[in-house]
Amino acid sequence: MEESWTKTTTEVLNYFRVDGEKGLTDDQVRKNLEKYGPNGENLRVIHEQQSTVLALFEEHEDQITAFVEPFVILLILIANAVVGVWQEYEPEMGKVIRANKAGVQKIRAKEIVPGDIVEVSVGDKIPADLRILQIYSTTLRIDQAILTGESVSIIKHTEPIPDARAVNQDKKNILFSGTNVSSGKARGIVIGTGSNTAIGEINEQLRAKEEDVKTPLQQKLDEFGEQLSKVISIICVAVWAINIGHFNDPIHGGSWLKGAIYYFKIAVALAVAAIPEGLPAVITTCLALGTRRMAKKNAIVRSLPSVETLGCTSVICSDKTGTLTTNQMSVSRLFVVDRVEGSDCDFLEFSITGSTYEPIGDLFLDGKKVKAGDYEILHELQTICHMCNDSSIDFNEFKNIFEKVGEATETALIVLGEKLNAFNVNKSGLDRRSAAICVKQDMDTKWKKQFTLEFSRDRKSMSSYCSPMKPSKLGTGPKMFVKGAPEGVLERCTHVRVGSTKMPMTPTLKNKILELAGVYGTGRDTLRCLGLATCDNPMRPEDMDLADATKFYKYEVNLTFVGVVGMLDPPRKEVRDSIEECRKAGIRVIVITGDNKLTAEAICRRIGVFGEDEDTTGKSFSGREFDDLTPQEQRNAVANARLFSRVEPAHKSKIVEYLQGMNEITAMTGDGVNDAPALKKAEIGIAMGSGTAVAKSASEMVLADDNFSTIVAAVEEGRAIYNNMKQFIRYLISSNIGEVVSIFLTAALGMPEALIPVQLLWVNLVTDGLPATALGFNPPDLDIMERPPRKADEGLISGWLFFRYMAIGGYVGAGTVGAAAWWFMYSPEGPRMSYYQLTHHLQCTTDTENFKGLDCAIFSDPHPMTMALSVLVTIEMLNAMNSLSENQSLVTMPIWTNFFLCSAICLSMTLHFMILYIEILSTVFQICPLTGYEWFAVMKISVPVVLLDECLKFVARKYADGKSPFMGLVFMTAGICLYFSIVIEEGMFDEFAIPERFKTLFVDLIFETHRAYYRPGHLPRKTSFLTQSLSKLTETCYENDETFLKNSEVKVLPPPGAKAVVEDEKPADNDLKAV
Repeated sequence: MEESWTKTTTEVLNYFRVDGEKGLTDDQVRKNLEKYGPNGENLRVIHEQQSTVLALFEEHEDQITAFVEPFVILLILIANAVVGVWQEYEPEMGKVIRANKAGVQKIRAKEIVPGDIVEVSVGDKIPADLRILQIYSTTLRIDQAILTGESVSIIKHTEPIPDARAVNQDKKNILFSGTNVSSGKARGIVIGTGSNTAIGEINEQLRAKEEDVKTPLQQKLDEFGEQLSKVISIICVAVWAINIGHFNDPIHGGSWLKGAIYYFKIAVALAVAAIPEGLPAVITTCLALGTRRMAKKNAIVRSLPSVETLGCTSVICSDKTGTLTTNQMSVSRLFVVDRVEGSDCDFLEFSITGSTYEPIGDLFLDGKKVKAGDYEILHELQTICHMCNDSSIDFNEFKNIFEKVGEATETALIVLGEKLNAFNVNKSGLDRRSAAICVKQDMDTKWKKQFTLEFSRDRKSMSSYCSPMKPSKLGTGPKMFVKGAPEGVLERCTHVRVGSTKMPMTPTLKNKILELAGVYGTGRDTLRCLGLATCDNPMRPEDMDLADATKFYKYEVNLTFVGVVGMLDPPRKEVRDSIEECRKAGIRVIVITGDNKLTAEAICRRIGVFGEDEDTTGKSFSGREFDDLTPQEQRNAVANARLFSRVEPAHKSKIVEYLQGMNEITAMTGDGVNDAPALKKAEIGIAMGSGTAVAKSASEMVLADDNFSTIVAAVEEGRAIYNNMKQFIRYLISSNIGEVVSIFLTAALGMPEALIPVQLLWVNLVTDGLPATALGFNPPDLDIMERPPRKADEGLISGWLFFRYMAIGGYVGAGTVGAAAWWFMYSPEGPRMSYYQLTHHLQCTTDTENFKGLDCAIFSDPHPMTMALSVLVTIEMLNAMNSLSENQSLVTMPIWTNFFLCSAICLSMTLHFMILYIEILSTVFQICPLTGYEWFAVMKISVPVVLLDECLKFVARKYADGKSPFMGLVFMTAGICLYFSIVIEEGMFDEFAIPERFKTLFVDLIFETHRAYYRPGHLPRKTSFLTQSLSKLTETCYENDETFLKNSEVKVLPPPGAKAVVEDEKPADNDLKAV
C-alpha cells in the first residue's frame, strides 16, 4: 500500500477489505499470498553461514582416521551453519488474528500476508511492516536503531502523518519489520512483507550491488601486468631476432634449427628474468601484515585489498551516534533556582564531567569543583533522578565497561545521581561495580516506589509514586516525583524549590526558567532537557484510576519545580584531534546522521567539523532539504557539505554516488541494516563492532571499538602500506630490469651466458623475496599524514619512477655483465682474452686464427657466472637497503630502522654463500667459490648503486618532485662521475685496464655535464651538492691526468670560470673553486 502512513486506520482497513476485529478470511489469505508472495525468502542464508570445506584425504596407514577427521569437521561446519540460520531467523513466529479462529493465534512469520491483523508486545520482533491500528498500553516504544540508527527508543502513535515525503524516522505510526518492541502492546495491520518492507528494499539493493569492483591497487597491478607482458614479449622477440645471424655458428653444428632453439631458450630465460615471480606473494604478505597491525588498533579488515584502498581515501562519511560520539547519554549541565526576590531571580548552573555510563565525574560551579552535599536542593534532585526511573546500569565483565539497562535518558539520570552522591554515601573499600551502584542502593533504603505513571504524549511526562521508608527533609508523607519536557512540567508547577524552602511560582519566574532551558536546548550543546518536579501532597492511590492513562495529567498537579537537567550523547575525547588530523592529511570528513539538524550541528561544532561561529549555510543539509534540490544542486551540495542530518538509506547511497562521480575514494561508516547499501557501494565500507551482522557482511572493515579515531589510524596505516608496497615493487622491478638488461646485453654483444634460468629463479623467488617481504615492515614516513591523498587514477609507476627503475636496473644489468666480462678479460685468474674473443665465443674452434692458444672450454668455466650472480645478489641487497624510503636518504633513515630488513639481507647473503660454498648446491647452480680478490671486485662493482640511488632521491626531494626524469639524468651522471673520480684518483683505471678511448669519453662527459649545468637559465641554480661534486671531478682530472686531457681528441670547453687547458698550464685553484 502506497503512503500508508498518511492514511487513517479506517482507510487502511478498507484498502485491504479486512475487519480489524476478525482479521482476514482463508480465501483472502490465499489470494493475498498469491498476489504478494511469502513473507521472506528461502533459507539461502545457509550458504552464507557455511564456510568452504577444504577436506584433504591422504593415503595413510590408518584409512579410517583419514576419513573420520574431515567428516567430523564437516559435521561441525554444518552444525555451525544450522545454528547461524536458526539465530538469523529466530523470530519466525507472529501473532495474528484471522477469521478462521477466535482470538490470537501464532503462525510462522513467512505465512503472514498483507492485510493480516498482527499483535505485538514487549520483547517481540516485528514480523512485517505494520500500520498501527490500536495501542493498548500507555505508550508504545520501539527500538528501530537497526533500521534508522536512532540511539533512543521511539514512541509510536496511531494518528496519520500528513507528510507524504516523511522519512522513516518520522513515520511514527508504522512498525518496521525486524525492529523490536521495547515497551507497550499494540495491534496493527500488515502493509508490506518480504521485499516490500523497508528492510526488504535494503536487501534488494544489496543484491543489485554484489558484483565485484576492483580496488585501485588491483586495477593498477592489472594495468602494470599488461604493460609488463607486452614489454617482455617485445624484448624476447627482439633478442631472438637480433641473433638470427648467429643461428648457424659452428657451436650449433652449422644447424640453423639448433641455433634458433638455442636463442629461443635465451629468450625464455629473459622472460623468466623479467617476470617478478615473487611479487604476488610479497603483496599478499604485506597486506596481511597490514591487517595484523590494524587489528592491534581495533580495525578488523575483512578484505585484504581494502587495506591499500584506505591509503587513498579522500572522503570519510561518518555516522554520528556511537562513532563520533560515545552513544552513552550523559548529563553535562543542570540548573536550579538559587534566589527569588519579586520578579528577579538567580540560578545555580552546574556542569558535570564524565561522558560514559561509568559514574565517575565531578560537579563544578562557576569553574570550581564543589560537593553536591553542600546544596540541599541537590538532595531532592538526586532523589528524583533515582526514584522516577525504571532503568539501571550493569557492568559487562567481558567488555570491561558499564552498559545501560533500559532507556538511555533514564540511565543518564541514574549515573548523574551516582556522581552527585548528595547524601555522602561512603564508597571507600568498594570494588568498581559496587561503587557504581551504592548510591542507588542507599536511596532504595530511603524510599519505596509504589507504582509508575508511564509517559504519554499528551502530558509529555512520567511520574512515580513513592513512600518514605524513614523520615527525611522532604517530609514524612508519600511523594510523587515527576520528570518530563520542561514546558510540560512547568505548566503544572505552582511552586518552586529554592534551597530547602518552597516559594510560589510566578509567570515571570516560569518564563525565565523556560528561557534558560531554551538556551540549553538550542545553544552550542543543543542538550536534551528534562524538567524535574515534586508533588508534595499527591492524591491517594485509591482515588486514582491507574487503568486510564488519559487521566494521569490530573494526578500530576500542584507540582514544585526543582530543576532542569541537560544531557547529550557526548563526543569522544579523541575525535576532535582526529578531525584535525584528517584536515591536515587532505581528507574531507562528512557527518551523516539520522538525528535532527540542530543536534547534529551542535555536535559538529564541538568536534571541529564546523567552527564555533561558522555559518553552516550550504554546508549542512537535512534529508528533506537535499531532496528539494535539483540534481546539479545536489552534486554541488555534496561537493561542499560537511553534514547531512535526518537522512534515510537512499540519501547515503546517493551521496556516495555523487562522491564517486567526483573521483573521490569514499569510506562510509554504518552499523544498522539501513547502512548496508551505502557500505556496499562505498570503496571502503566500515561497520561498527556493535553493529548488525548485515552491516558487517556488507563492509570491508569492522571497528572493534566503534571509534572514529580508529578510522584515521587505519588510513595512516593504509598509506604506510601503500608506500611500503611501492618500495618493494620498485625493488623487485628494478632488480628484474637489471636481470633483463644483463641477458639482453650478453645476447646483443654475443657474450657467453652470464646467468642461467635456474639462477634467475633462485634470485627472484628466494634471494629477492626475503628483503622484499621485509620492506613491508618499513616505518612510515614522519610526514605521511601531512600529504594529500593520492588520486585513485594515479599510475602505479609514474614517468619519473620508471626512469628510476631504468637507471637502477640499467646499472644492475651492466654491473652483472661487466663482472663476467671482467673475469674473462682482466682477472688474474682468468684467461685475459680480448674483447673480440669474448663477443665471438660461439665461433671459437681450435683451428680458428682469432682463437689460437685459447682453450674454448674456458667459456664453460663457472667463475664468470659466479661473479655475475654474486654481483647481482650484492647489488640487489644494496638496492633493498635503498628501498627503505622512496625519497628519504639512508643518512636520515638508516637501515637499522627496519630490523627485519637487516635480518632478511643477512639471511639472503647466507643463502647465497651456501649455494656458493656447499659443493652439491654449487653443482646444481653451476657456480663455484670465489677468492677474496674476486669478492673485492664484486664489492667495487656493486657499491655505486647506493650512490646512484642517493642522487636520484636527492633530485626527487629537491628538484624533480617525483615527476621529471631530466633532472635525474643530470644528477645521476654527476653521481656516477663522482664515484669514478675516486677511481681515477686511486689509479683504479689502470687496474681495470680501461682503454684510453673510454677514459677520453669519460672525462669529456664530466665537462659536458658541468658546462650544461651552468648554462644560463638552463637549470635551477641550487648548486651546493652538484657544485661540490663536479669541482671534485674537475680538480681530480686536472691534477692527475693533465697529459691525458691535452691528448683528448674531443676538445671540451672548460666550465665557466675555469681556464682552457693549453700546453703545461694548469688552472688556478681559485678559478676551479669559483665554479
